[in-house]
Amino acid sequence: MKWRCTAWDREGRRIDETIDAPTEHDAREAISHRGLFLSEIESVGGGRRSKSAVGSQAGSSTKAGKAKKAKWKAGKVRMVAMFSRQLAVLVSAGTPLVDALEAVECQVSEGGFKDAVSDIRLRVEEGGTLSDAMAQHVDWFDSVSLSLVAAGESGGQLDVMLQRLGVLTQQQAALRSQLVGAMVYPALLSVVAVCVFFLMTAFVVPRFSGLFETLDVPLPATTAVLMSFSGFLRGYWWAIIPAVLGSIIGGVVWIRSQHGRETLDTALVRVPKLSKMTRSLEVARMSRLLGLLLLSKVPMVEAVDLTRASLNNRHYRDFMDTLRDRIIGGDTLSAVMIQSELIPRGVSQAVRNAEKAGKVGEVLSSLADSMEDDNKVVVKSMTSLLEPLILVVLGLMVGFVTVSMFMPLFDVTAAAGGARP
Repeated sequence: MKWRCTAWDREGRRIDETIDAPTEHDAREAISHRGLFLSEIESVGGGRRSKSAVGSQAGSSTKAGKAKKAKWKAGKVRMVAMFSRQLAVLVSAGTPLVDALEAVECQVSEGGFKDAVSDIRLRVEEGGTLSDAMAQHVDWFDSVSLSLVAAGESGGQLDVMLQRLGVLTQQQAALRSQLVGAMVYPALLSVVAVCVFFLMTAFVVPRFSGLFETLDVPLPATTAVLMSFSGFLRGYWWAIIPAVLGSIIGGVVWIRSQHGRETLDTALVRVPKLSKMTRSLEVARMSRLLGLLLLSKVPMVEAVDLTRASLNNRHYRDFMDTLRDRIIGGDTLSAVMIQSELIPRGVSQAVRNAEKAGKVGEVLSSLADSMEDDNKVVVKSMTSLLEPLILVVLGLMVGFVTVSMFMPLFDVTAAAGGARP
């Protein structure tokens, strides 16, 4: 029997062809073995036409990756987590999917996400699958989300997968909030320190300049430097402000460029102390996503591709490319991990033991839990070290200005005391 198939490759290109296979299942297997993602299949000559759940999963992932990689903000992650968990509760209670979506829609506040949920409900009402409907809103749902939902639909465990998705997104939101919250106070202290220094230099130091001129005494080197800097700041403020703003904007543009991002990614995995935290965060995220996908019965190669798309650091994305190629070539997950300096030795050994026991997904998820707990402690300790350090720097800057201004007065007082009979 001939089957007309529509599939997608990993680059997002559509492939239409007709293949010979005795059954639809054999046709699906033939497409899957070639590394393609089946989207639609129909028998030539009047058979039924159907959408593949696995193809929907992979095709949605491909579309998501091709259209845009979901750069979620914390608010978006929290809304997706709420959507997933509420929908999971309703579906597990036996609520029809359309009714469950309508109930969730009523609880979402006005805005872009409400429009997305409304569109998803309408598409499901028209007979589409939830994963296909979500795939139309890749600015809210990334490839991992689409893959989990599609896996749940094909395995009859939609409520379980939605619950897992809710937990995953909730953890992402919590980690992001923790990192941002940990840096707010140090960043605020840094801004205050810089502003205090410049305000003292621009408005306090000039008040002493006239006094020093009347004293007619040689100024200490630190005082002379500070006076010169104050004069430069007041004389060229009109050029300094645009230069500072331009430098900030240029830095942001450079970091967002390919070269800038690659340089930053390299620094994050090479700089001492910082590299340890970066590697721990990236490996924890990689383990969480890969373990969750494997527990959801997603094939290893596809799970690696989906995990790669969700990683931030270029070096870890390159590692996932190597991992995929080596797995296709017959290597094990642990064998590739052991050879990479990006993966801690303990993680590689744990995965190696898990492969022997056939529990890779469970072990990766457990490792992610452990590393995320450790990361919380590391972030908190780094913050506790940064705060007093910034306060010390602020004190030193203020002290430098104060001492530099009063040293000439001390010299004059000492000279007057020595000249007194």
